Amino acid sequence: MDSTLRYKILHNINIKNEVLAGLTVAMTMIPESLSFAILAGLSPLTGLYAAFLMGLVTAFLGGRPGMVSGGAGATVVVLIALAATHGVQYLFAAVVLAGVLQLLVGIFRLGKFVRLIPQPVMYGFLNGLAIIIFMAQLQQFRVVDDPSVWMSGEALYTMLGLTLLTVAIVLVWPKITKAVPASLVAILLVFGLVAVFKIDTKIVLDIASVGGSLPSFSLPNVPFTWQTLQLIFPYALVMAGVGLIESLLTLNMVDEITNTKGRSNQEAMAQGTANIVNGFFGGMGGCAMVAQTLVNLNAGARTRISAAVGAIAILFVILVASPFIEQIPMAALVGVMMIVAIKTFQWVSFRIINKFPRADIFVGILVAAITVLLHNLALAVLVGVVVSALVFAWDNAKRIRARKYIDQEGVKHYEIYGPLFFASTATFLEKFDVINDPDQVIVDFKESRVADMSAIDALHKLSEKYGKANKKLRLRGLSNDCRLLLQNAQGVVVIDIMDDDPTYKVMPEK
Repeated sequence: MDSTLRYKILHNINIKNEVLAGLTVAMTMIPESLSFAILAGLSPLTGLYAAFLMGLVTAFLGGRPGMVSGGAGATVVVLIALAATHGVQYLFAAVVLAGVLQLLVGIFRLGKFVRLIPQPVMYGFLNGLAIIIFMAQLQQFRVVDDPSVWMSGEALYTMLGLTLLTVAIVLVWPKITKAVPASLVAILLVFGLVAVFKIDTKIVLDIASVGGSLPSFSLPNVPFTWQTLQLIFPYALVMAGVGLIESLLTLNMVDEITNTKGRSNQEAMAQGTANIVNGFFGGMGGCAMVAQTLVNLNAGARTRISAAVGAIAILFVILVASPFIEQIPMAALVGVMMIVAIKTFQWVSFRIINKFPRADIFVGILVAAITVLLHNLALAVLVGVVVSALVFAWDNAKRIRARKYIDQEGVKHYEIYGPLFFASTATFLEKFDVINDPDQVIVDFKESRVADMSAIDALHKLSEKYGKANKKLRLRGLSNDCRLLLQNAQGVVVIDIMDDDPTYKVMPEK
């Protein structure tokens, strides 16, 4: 890197913002990691170790400065059944295997396929995630001793009042100064208010204790057999997929917010490495965390420093500062996360609902609904991509047309417009009048493209029909790649390509 450029980058970094953003991220990540660990029936420290290990490894190795990774619920939910039936050691083994799979995705440069995710799917993903984040905060309004009962009376009013106060501080503070992140200020002010006036309200300690020791290395205590691999592989595969989808979608989101470009394959390798480390050091694994990433960005962070600071702060809490963190009011953290949920929701999707194709709007709503109802981000995105692809295929299938004319020599020409592929073959074959056509027929593809095996089969069937009618069918106007595709199929199909074919190009060569 040029020394002048390095000088500019270093001097554009606001160290204070990075450090304060990292501390804010740590405070919001701790209760979430604890909640996910407890939900999965794991030790609270398993969640905190995941937050520390994922955050630290991806901060140094990740492909996207500004992103925050931790013990995310999206990946942990996948492993709940495995942990319940076979124990935590099998969970650790599955996390290691999931990390290996993610590492392979990065090594073989498959992360680029995230580009195939359409914008409506992104809108649906973020909207569904925003609703999940918001709804998760409502669970904190349940009674500590009996989570099945909602708060009422003074406890409810206190919790609600402190939450609204936190929201108000987060919204108003940036108008006073942006020197200190509003989220951190809100947490500290509400914490001080509760401490000074001895307000009785729900605190972090009511969820679980956050104190402990350094994570230690240990191989998962499972039999190294084929049966074990068969058991954990499906869980590891789903976890790897869920983690990569959420991480790479988060990477794309940060790209748009910061107007910079991240490295998807590097991020995939970093996520894989972090999960492998998790499995060997007693963490529950995880992926990029959208909410904490947004907290980080909103606090002004743009480099790897904040994520590293956040991870180290979590370790410091585990080792030293747990008595302090355990006294933070949950209302303060709930308020911060509610603001994150509001900012995550793509409100612009309401403004464009009558301006975009109905199919795109349907896909966005479908993805959001699956995300909210099933809490399965990977399935939601997969369904969205498949539906979008089918809609695209159907629209293009209807676009194939044929211009017909007979030249002076009595040869009938069919000039094809639109792509010939699996969805358009039926419509394509309907364009031809084999019985009434003359003995010589030429099909011109200069404005079309032979795209796949179904297209080749359609041409083969069409050629056979004309052959049985003792008529000759020839193709012309094929681009180089289409000619190669058909020539490779010779011997399996019978198609006559004109040797005097003039040079046509569907797309300009790069």
